[in-house]
Amino acid sequence: MQKTVLEFLSSSASRYPDFKVLYDKTSGTWQGLTLAQVEQLTNYIAAGLLLNGFSSGQKFGLLSEGRNYWVLAEFGMLKIRGQSVPLSVKLLPEEILFRLNHSEASAIFVSSNYLEKVLKILNQLENSNFKLILFDNDDKTHQLLTKYNVPDDKFIFFENLIDQGKSEFETIKPQLDQIRQQISENDIILTIYTSGTTGDPKGVMLTHKNFWYNTKEAYEHFKDLPQFSRTLAILPIDHSFAHTAQVYTSIMIPLSLYFLDSRGGAMNALRNIPLNLKEVQPYFLLTVPALTGNFMNKILDSIRKQNPVIRWLFNFGIKAGIKKNGNAWTRPNALLRLIYSLPHGIADALIFKKIRKSLGNFRFTISGGAYLDLYQQQFFAALGIPVYQGYGLSENSPIISTNTPYMWKMGTTGRPLPSVKVKIIRDGQELGPNEKGEIVVSGPCVMKGYYKNPKATAQAIKDGWLYTGDLGYLDQDGFLVVVGREKALLISQDGEKYSPEEIEETIKSYSPFISQIMLYNEHFPYTVAIIVLDEDYVKNYIKQTKIHDAQQLLQVIQQSLTNFKRDKNLANKFPVRWLPATFAIAPEPFSEQNKQLNSTMKMVRHNIVKAYKDLIDTMAKDTSKQQITKYNLQILNEKFFNTKKS
Repeated sequence: MQKTVLEFLSSSASRYPDFKVLYDKTSGTWQGLTLAQVEQLTNYIAAGLLLNGFSSGQKFGLLSEGRNYWVLAEFGMLKIRGQSVPLSVKLLPEEILFRLNHSEASAIFVSSNYLEKVLKILNQLENSNFKLILFDNDDKTHQLLTKYNVPDDKFIFFENLIDQGKSEFETIKPQLDQIRQQISENDIILTIYTSGTTGDPKGVMLTHKNFWYNTKEAYEHFKDLPQFSRTLAILPIDHSFAHTAQVYTSIMIPLSLYFLDSRGGAMNALRNIPLNLKEVQPYFLLTVPALTGNFMNKILDSIRKQNPVIRWLFNFGIKAGIKKNGNAWTRPNALLRLIYSLPHGIADALIFKKIRKSLGNFRFTISGGAYLDLYQQQFFAALGIPVYQGYGLSENSPIISTNTPYMWKMGTTGRPLPSVKVKIIRDGQELGPNEKGEIVVSGPCVMKGYYKNPKATAQAIKDGWLYTGDLGYLDQDGFLVVVGREKALLISQDGEKYSPEEIEETIKSYSPFISQIMLYNEHFPYTVAIIVLDEDYVKNYIKQTKIHDAQQLLQVIQQSLTNFKRDKNLANKFPVRWLPATFAIAPEPFSEQNKQLNSTMKMVRHNIVKAYKDLIDTMAKDTSKQQITKYNLQILNEKFFNTKKS
């Protein structure tokens, strides 16, 4: 049997034809598609593509919010041996242009929410026969087609494509059957462009076999994903993580995959998360640290508004739960667990249970995409909603390791999947347990390479081993610990190096004033930081404390950077030389719009450094810190005290 994701669909459709596997919200109600319907509709889409002149090997962009049509389109193109180029809805038009031209795409499936981004660059596409396949036949789409004078032969509506394929399916079926026989597990099915946190994006070429192994092993490794349960897709569907752990997993097991209601665009989607969680009651969620961090902050904000008794019981219960759980792999002795269980159990019954219900009663989340602060893991475990941290790269399709309910160690990214071999390398030598070096992996999940970039491919894959560019170690129990990106290292004047991610996440977790922080040291005498304030929290703090002086506020913010030291487990964790000796307040958040965050909410460090180069240089040279203090006071006055620069 060829190891293809198409086999996931055909196998599940034959076993569970009536099971509703895909749901999205239209006209205010959830509309579901059965596995039999998905199999049939994707056959019609494949036929429609052939009837419209598309052929095997061609590439198709996909730009849309997560929805049933996305999955149908992707499986339809795979059935003609096509390739998908998933695109983030947060890309700028010029970024979409680069990816479509570089990948040599022949068409793009696109929703009305993001159609205008494509129309802005349509005339700049190198493929003169490029086609638009429009998911939505609505007023907004027609208005945009008219506004940009798009000729009729440049587009086709998705529903019409399906209708064409259906009406002439029997005629085209022999051709589809012939193509199906030619499909190989080594065929490239997705070219996913990296988010470019440390440089230009590269097209990661992934095969059927890559995803087949990664999906099947992730499910078997995790175990606790019962058939016919539900999940809500909150993460953007263009990510390899979402493809493996939601789209392909849902079809293989099968599960009911609900797509976040994104009608009206990204802002509506964010507002719909709480409502959709309550409606769907998912068994689990895929998350990134930024999302669980947002959940945690909202919970804490809500608790701060409660009476003193509730606040005390909540905090005491969380602390007791953290002590009771240990690191999940190693727990306190039975007597201590019993002692901690009493206050934790009371808080759970009176408070935590209500919080879980308000979040939709999901059992756990699986987190990837960036460093997950240890306190977040401890907090949610105590709350009764474990966050199982994993680790992966698009280049490994993507999962390398993950914690599970059966093998869980907080502070790590879990044990590697069975077929994923992991080594830690430094200066060409393989290291032993607890020794830090570069993480390198091999196995059937490793990409074919970067599209049209043999130089980058040769740098990344050596003798079958993928060099991740990430630093970490395997501990004595076989759990992988990731400490940061090699290219994101802090470098002191004497050449010593240190990864900043853990410090950044710890500072954020313990300082309610700070929503984002980037540490920087490039042979400086000390480490500096660019920080983004949580403006809502700062405004509430000013109101409650009646501070009316920017100097006082600046001192409080400065002190909050070391709040983590109150935790005895963290008091001496980080060497002083890597803690920020000074900082500058960013006038705006790091975001995808200003290219300082990528689509997984990771900081794009080189763009932040570029944007704040003058401030960083000032901090490095201003040993008395007078200039940067003056700058910070100005920012605080303008933001919170309505004092403009004269």
